[in-house]
Amino acid sequence: MGVSDHDAPALLRRLFDVAVAAADPAEVLARHLPVKPSGRCVVVGAGKSAAAMARAVEVAWPDVDLSGVVVTRYGHAVPTERITVREASHPVPDAAGEAAAQEILAAVASAGPDDLVLALISGGGSALMTLPREPLTLDDLIAVNRVLLRSGLTIDDMNRVRRRLDQIKGGGLLRAANGARLVTLAISDVPGDDPAAIASGPTVPDPSATDDLSHLVERLGPNLPEAARAVLLAPGDAQPDTTPDFRLIAAPQMSLEAAAEAARAAGVTPLILGDALEGEARELGIVMAGIARAVAAHGAPLPAPAVLLSGGETTVTIGDATPGRGGRNTEFLLALTCTLRGHPRVHALAGDTDGIDGTEDAAGALVGPDTLSRAREVDCDPRRMLAVHDSYSLFDRIDTLIRTGPTLTNVNDFRAVLVL
Repeated sequence: MGVSDHDAPALLRRLFDVAVAAADPAEVLARHLPVKPSGRCVVVGAGKSAAAMARAVEVAWPDVDLSGVVVTRYGHAVPTERITVREASHPVPDAAGEAAAQEILAAVASAGPDDLVLALISGGGSALMTLPREPLTLDDLIAVNRVLLRSGLTIDDMNRVRRRLDQIKGGGLLRAANGARLVTLAISDVPGDDPAAIASGPTVPDPSATDDLSHLVERLGPNLPEAARAVLLAPGDAQPDTTPDFRLIAAPQMSLEAAAEAARAAGVTPLILGDALEGEARELGIVMAGIARAVAAHGAPLPAPAVLLSGGETTVTIGDATPGRGGRNTEFLLALTCTLRGHPRVHALAGDTDGIDGTEDAAGALVGPDTLSRAREVDCDPRRMLAVHDSYSLFDRIDTLIRTGPTLTNVNDFRAVLVL
C-alpha cells in the first residue's frame, strides 16, 4: 500500500485522531477503577478531562453511592447526574476555580473511614483548581501564572512554583482525606508522567517541598508578586512518608503507540522519538526538519515512507515582545516549514490533544511542500511571522488549521512528520 502526496494530510489527521481516541476516558477509565467501597464514593477532580472522567465513573458504577464535585475548563463540561461539574478559567486562574477548589476540599474532608475518595486528575488542573496559600491572594496567583506563561520555564519547574504557592497542589487533597481511602485516576499531559507534575500533584506528596527555589525566583524576575517571592524563598514543609494509590489511565506514550500502529496499517513505518520532548518549539522544529531530510536523503534513521512521532510539551519564550497569535504546536510547524524550504517529500501535523493549542481555537495545523508558497500568495512572510510568534495567523490565512473543539482528554502535544 502506498501513500501519495495527495493522501498525506488525511493520513496525518487520522494518526492524530487515533492518538486522541486512545486517551478517551469513556474507553479507558473503567478498566482502572478500584474495588467498590462499602460506603460512599466521593468523586473529586480537576482538569480538562475531569467532566468526561466523572461521566465515565457514573456509567461504570450505576449501583454505587456517588457524590462529589469536579472542575473543568469553560466549554469542557458534559452532563452528569450525581457528580457536580464546575467550570473555571484556563490557563490563568479565576474566582470560579478558587470556589471550586474550596468545594472539592470540603468534599474530600467529608469522607469517612468506610468511604472511597476517587480523584480524577488531568492536564489543566493546575490553573482550574486554585487555592492560594496564605498570605497570597487569588490576584497574586493570577499574576504568577501570567509570569510563568511568558517565562520559558519547563513544565516541571513551573509546577515546582505552583505547588509551593497553593494549598491543594502538592498533596493538599491527600492531607484533607484524613485517613479515608484515596485512589487517583490520572490522564498524564506531562513529560515523564510524574504524578507530582500532573495538575501539580494534588493527591501525592510534593517531592520538591524542601528544595531551594531561589534560582527559579531569579528566573521569573521583578514581575513576580512580592508575596509570592517571599513564600518561594521560605523553607518548604516536610512531606508525609506515604505511597498513594495512583493509577495512570492514559499517557502520551500510549497514544503514540496507537498512532504508530495506525501508521503501520497504512504502509508507513513509524519511529517514536519520545513522549517527553521539551525545549523551545521553534528549535525542535529545526531539529525535526533535519531528521526528516536525513530520512529522505539517506534512509536514516529509517527508510521512507516513514513517520516520525513525538510527544511532550515544548515552550515558547515570549520575553518582552508583544506576541502575535499562536501556540507551541503552530510555532513548531512554522519553524519546521521555514527550515525545510518546501521539501517535496515532507508533510507534518502538530496539535494539542486537548483540542486547544495555547489559548487559540485550534488544536494545531498541517503543513506540506506547498505551505511556504501558499503563505506568500496571501502576503504572509513566514520568517517575520515566526519572529513575532504569529504562527496561528499564517495557518489561518492559508486554511490549514485543525479545529476539533474540546476533545475532553489531554495527553499533551502530538507531532507527526511524514516523509514519503
